[in-house]
Amino acid sequence: MTETIRQSLRDSKVARWSALGIISITMFAGYFLTDVMSPLKPMLEAEFGWSSTTYGIFTSAYGWFNVFLLMLIFGGIILDRMGVRFTGLMSSGIMVLGAAIKYWAVSNPTLVTDTTFGMHSQVFYASIGFAIFAIGVEIAGITVSKIIVKWFKGYEMAFAMGMQMAVARLGTMLALVAPVPLAMYFSDVHTQVESGQLVEKMGPSISAPLAFGLLLLVIGFIAFFIYMSMDKKLDLSEAVDNKEEKKPSTLSDLMSGIFSDLRLIIGNKGFWLIAVLCVLFYSSVFPFIKYAADLMVNKYGLDQNIAGTIPGLLPLGTLFLTPIFGGIYDKKGKGATIMIIGAILILIVHSIFSLPILNYWYVAVVLTIILGIALSLVPSAMWPSVPKIIPEKQLGTAFSLIFWIQNWGLMGIPYLIGVVLDKSNPQVAIAKAAGAEVPLYDYTNPMLIFAGLGALAIIVGYLLKREDRIKGYGLQLPNIQK
Repeated sequence: MTETIRQSLRDSKVARWSALGIISITMFAGYFLTDVMSPLKPMLEAEFGWSSTTYGIFTSAYGWFNVFLLMLIFGGIILDRMGVRFTGLMSSGIMVLGAAIKYWAVSNPTLVTDTTFGMHSQVFYASIGFAIFAIGVEIAGITVSKIIVKWFKGYEMAFAMGMQMAVARLGTMLALVAPVPLAMYFSDVHTQVESGQLVEKMGPSISAPLAFGLLLLVIGFIAFFIYMSMDKKLDLSEAVDNKEEKKPSTLSDLMSGIFSDLRLIIGNKGFWLIAVLCVLFYSSVFPFIKYAADLMVNKYGLDQNIAGTIPGLLPLGTLFLTPIFGGIYDKKGKGATIMIIGAILILIVHSIFSLPILNYWYVAVVLTIILGIALSLVPSAMWPSVPKIIPEKQLGTAFSLIFWIQNWGLMGIPYLIGVVLDKSNPQVAIAKAAGAEVPLYDYTNPMLIFAGLGALAIIVGYLLKREDRIKGYGLQLPNIQK
């Protein structure tokens, strides 16, 4: 009887895909908030006086707490010890809190002329909010990954991960396309400094897109309560004494278990290759997205109001391709090969973006589509490969360590790009200081940095394929068990 009930849940396509659909709502909202400021960079410079370096500081805040305070690693440990229900609800709440602080900072006109710890107050508080939000969205990411493994192991796991990523990328697409029209539709009073005096002017509401994103996060937070009910029924239907929901008997047992897990994971060469490939790949894509709309304005001459449309094609392609590539991995295998092909496409795209020629909008469209293919290839094979290298009971900690390493890149590369952009274009700062017409940015050097990351990812991909051949992880084998 117990077996019959069990098969009505985890082994039921309706049940596991319904669970996936519910948790995908939360990640859709999280990905929207992650990139909502990207197309607003020119507005931030014009209305609030931000620079590329200032914007780089803000975008780098994504990794501040996750990296330096080890919040991601703690999140993974909590996930393995407390389970997906507790951790998912916790991370969703943290996302809402961080987004609310970010919205308050951008919508508060009094912060524009103030400083905090020597930093522009608006930038400081917006960065703090973004950093808090990042804790939640990253822990939510590892929680969702473990949820998918829990429901889909032995089934269409890569396809399920691909579908979840596709929905999340829809959030990224919306973040690239919708913010400027939303900001232009609404209006706010902006405080600016002109000729040494404070002047209040009406301008686009840069906070409006953030308010919309905050609303989406609240909806995702509520949706997770529904998933919690399903997850509890899953555990009961399988008649298991769920170890991940149990607390250790003593503090000594807890610490011993944590250090044992960390030792086993850190000593695994395959884990390190996956982690390094992850940071190289995502550092060449997500920081690029944060500057992509500005690139379209400066290199390809697009109007600011539609500049986010072309980068918006990137996540649109992943909506269809990531599940397709995940399905190929499920049925045919070749996971390491898929990751290498994606890294090669990264190198090609950013190398062409760096050329001071071919400055036509349709070239940017083609390159963005190819980059979208790469963004579909690598994650569709990379994340389903982790359970082949790391035991399921340590997956939360392993995912958190990978995300922590990834956050070094997501923190450092955007700041580096902002600094390089300003250093490579000193004429822009001179023109702003003189109140003259601001010239266009030259994006050659930033694109070369992204291309270099792609080249390193290719090398690591080949090393991972070699390690799989030696250790027999099964990265080249299908996921679906016959």
